Amino acid sequence: MKNKTCIPCEGGVKPLTSVIIAEKMKVIPDWQLSNCSKFIYRDYEFKGYYKVISFVNAIAWIANREQHHPDLEVGYNKCKVKFTTHAIDGLSENDFIVAAMINSL
Repeated sequence: MKNKTCIPCEGGVKPLTSVIIAEKMKVIPDWQLSNCSKFIYRDYEFKGYYKVISFVNAIAWIANREQHHPDLEVGYNKCKVKFTTHAIDGLSENDFIVAAMINSL
């Protein structure tokens, strides 16, 4: 999954089905599926703010390259990363591709 690249999604396609989401969740360990099945998220913990910001910068580089951007919640020693594809109000393959790339950091 992490070797794929994102395909721009401007809408007009349906979100992934629950069956496909369940299969893709197996490829991104430690990520969670929201109760509404519209986004995936993962909480990361670090020892110190500088390491959090370094991680965020690495995510920003990946997200910019793939043109698929997560929502980030940043704190002193933690970062929550959340993906959804806003254009389709649900999950797309792009969410799982970038999550897999982040797992490899």
